[in-house]
Amino acid sequence: MATELLINATSFEVRVALVEYGNLVEFHQERPAEKGLVSNIYKGVVKRVLPGMQAAFVDIGLERTGFLYVDDVHIDKQRMENGIDSSNGHDGICGYCANGSADTPARRDAGMNIEDMLVEGQEILVQICKDPIGTKGARLTCNITLPCRNLVFMPLTDHIGISRRIEDEEVRQRIRRDIEDLRPADTGFIVRTVGENATREDLEADMEFLLHLWDEIRDTAASVKAPCIVYQDLDIALRSVRDIVTPQVGRIVVDDPEVHARVCRFVETFAPRLKDRVDFFDGDLPLFDAYGIEMEINRALDKKIWLRCGGYIIIDTTEALTVIDVNTGRYVGKNDLEETIFKTNMEAVKEIAYQLRLRNIGGIIIIDFIDMESESHRDEIVAALREAVRKDKSRVNILKVSEFGLVQMTRKRNSENLANMLCEPCPYCHGDGIVKSKRTICYEIFRRIDRQAGKTRASSVTVTANPQIAAMMMKEEAATLHALEESTGKRITITPKKDMHLEKYDVLWENV
Repeated sequence: MATELLINATSFEVRVALVEYGNLVEFHQERPAEKGLVSNIYKGVVKRVLPGMQAAFVDIGLERTGFLYVDDVHIDKQRMENGIDSSNGHDGICGYCANGSADTPARRDAGMNIEDMLVEGQEILVQICKDPIGTKGARLTCNITLPCRNLVFMPLTDHIGISRRIEDEEVRQRIRRDIEDLRPADTGFIVRTVGENATREDLEADMEFLLHLWDEIRDTAASVKAPCIVYQDLDIALRSVRDIVTPQVGRIVVDDPEVHARVCRFVETFAPRLKDRVDFFDGDLPLFDAYGIEMEINRALDKKIWLRCGGYIIIDTTEALTVIDVNTGRYVGKNDLEETIFKTNMEAVKEIAYQLRLRNIGGIIIIDFIDMESESHRDEIVAALREAVRKDKSRVNILKVSEFGLVQMTRKRNSENLANMLCEPCPYCHGDGIVKSKRTICYEIFRRIDRQAGKTRASSVTVTANPQIAAMMMKEEAATLHALEESTGKRITITPKKDMHLEKYDVLWENV
């Protein structure tokens, strides 16, 4: 099959891999101890309103407060104008009021500030649109969205949207007419890519389910005390079938009997056309080993990626941005330098688009292609990059090559990237990527002994250090160590300690 969705389920984690023509293109995982929160809906309490940032911090019951930006706030215009109090004692309603009112909020008026809409202590209904990343809390929105197989429901927005990947204009117009006829007034729906072949009956069934779900969420919100979770999205196995599987996916392969049964039930309810595509895997090898996924995941964590032509790219991710450097490496070309550079850059374009999607790298991305003198070559590179990211589900924005020969782009970030998902900061360098050299540590110790020698009456000093540091001091730096003993008049003893950090050491003065 050209495209397959693989679901590897165990008691401690569920991993999902999307494979296209034998290549891993997307990887997702969910662990009970680290479960993602995107799309969950909470009844929260406004803790701080920050006019200077036009944002607010909202307590939703997590370890860190969530961040709500002014453009993601909904208000009830009529209640604001009439000065009607909500049940929590504050003017105006944000998103959905605490007493369960079904009034339809509207987007904020242009120029309205966040302090005009929110006050501390106010209860609001919010949805997580970005998981907590690093030290940042979850990104919140009052623009509630509820996805189903073919549709995404926006109960607080009067809008009809259709996936840009549905390109046939006749199909788009037919779907728009069906949605317009079926939807309740002042509600919004987005038709997903998989809805391209959905019948009117399919759309109506999805719409009925979503409207019923929204009623349940409103009832729950009215009955619970903030901060509290109101709605939790599907687990990753069912969510993947709902969100990732398109008509191009030929098989859904599951290796756990219980999860396989749940996927089958979900498909029968929401996507009966996929029923024959769900298979149970019971091979001798583990599922991901049989498909070579384990090796691909490990490769996706490498900093250097070799290209087939002999060139390579370096991917360096920081908290603020990701930098990608393209190099010719072992590739020397055949004719001239410009052709060699252009071919390397063109091959790098495909690999970069693939790696961004696989590693789920988001935010600001700077690509340093090898310098090209030809203006047409630079234009071709940008055009090729835009074409290469078309399959990416995340929103991508690419600028032209800058005066410094850099391509600047952004990719929407909704969750942690692959490295953050699978790795943690090095206990030695704490994420810096470097540690002090052994010789630098040796000289630090020598300076410390020399500095303190004149301040103590002790006759000897014992240095306890990592075995690598101790070995260098006693062998390569033996002459320096002897000279230091003569200049200070102190006897120096070096003691290696096996489990000591490379950069740590103890200096103990004593009389002998």
